[in-house]
Formats: sequence, structure tokens, C-alpha cells
Amino acid sequence: MVKTTIFSVLTALMLMAAPAFAAPEVGQPAPDFTGTDTNGVAHTLSGFKGKTVVLEWSNHECPYVVKHYGSGNMQALQKAATDDGVIWLTVVSSAEGKQGYTTPEEANALIEEVGANATARILDPSGEIGKLYDAKTTPHMFVIDADGTLVYAGAIDSNNSYDPATIEGATNYVQAALDSLKAGTPIEVASTTAYGCGVKY
Repeated sequence: MVKTTIFSVLTALMLMAAPAFAAPEVGQPAPDFTGTDTNGVAHTLSGFKGKTVVLEWSNHECPYVVKHYGSGNMQALQKAATDDGVIWLTVVSSAEGKQGYTTPEEANALIEEVGANATARILDPSGEIGKLYDAKTTPHMFVIDADGTLVYAGAIDSNNSYDPATIEGATNYVQAALDSLKAGTPIEVASTTAYGCGVKY
């Protein structure tokens, strides 16, 4: 009886100490997932092997997201990347009833309104993909190389203000990572702390 109790306590402690999921690590394979976009099309990360992929967590009501979309910065970055053959997936992990949640129709209207240039917008109201990547903020950015390896994770740039005026002069870590991948040179800054609004799981 005592042994059983001790075992139960130890098991409970181990479960409390263990994380619910492991955050993806830069330099390791990016976790595979399947997500459905605003047009009902399913996208699987492994299906894009051989191409560079950018994952961008978004919430259109977050002032930090507004900073980059209101200024046109995010759309310009998306266009430059996708024109260069990069797959850009915007992921919305806001749960139903939470800030940033949209129906597919509402999301498509927003895409048109801001002139977004992502390959697709994945709706993840269950938070499954967001939690798989340990996405904490909007925006939270991930860059995955052609081999499926996570090569950058963190903030979009080096200025954590929500003021659009701070975009100029900031180091855009995503652009830098994409430039390095294209040039075949090491990514100088492969991991940073993401800033923005918390993802509304």
C-alpha cells in the first residue's frame, strides 16, 4: 500500500513537471502538421519539402499585427518572399469567441482588405498547430528550410514597439534569415524572443 502510494505521488510529480508539449528547436526538424485554409484547402508542412516555408502567427485585432499590416510591412515581406518561391502560411490560432477569431469568409475579406500576400491563411481555432509550435505572440515567426529544418524562430524584427514608425531602422530577422538561406550562408540570428499580443487560445 505504501509502495503504491509513493509510486502514485512520484508519477503525479513527474506529470506536473513534464511540459504538455515540447517547443520546436532551431536546428531540428520542424513539427509536421496539417491545417485547413480559408478556402477549405488542407496544407501539410511535409508537402512543402524542398521549399522554404515561413509560418506567421497573426491576430488582426492585435496592435502589434496592425503595426506591420497597417504600414504595409508584412504584405511587402510576404510578396518578396512568395515571389522568390517561398511558401508563406499565416496561422490564426484564436479560439472561437476570442480576439482575432474569424470565420473563413471574414478572414478572406480581411485578406482582401489589407492586400495580404501569403500563400494561404490557416485557421487553427483549436490551437493545435499553435501549441505544437509553442506560438506565444502575434506575430510569432518561424522559418523552415527546404529540408524541413527549423532555422529561425522568434520576433519579426528587433523593435518590440507597436509604433509603426519603429519599423524603419529595425533589423528584420525574417528577411535576414531568408536572405541567408538564399545565399547559402549561416543565419546570424536564428532565435529571438517574440513580441506582441499573447495568442488567444
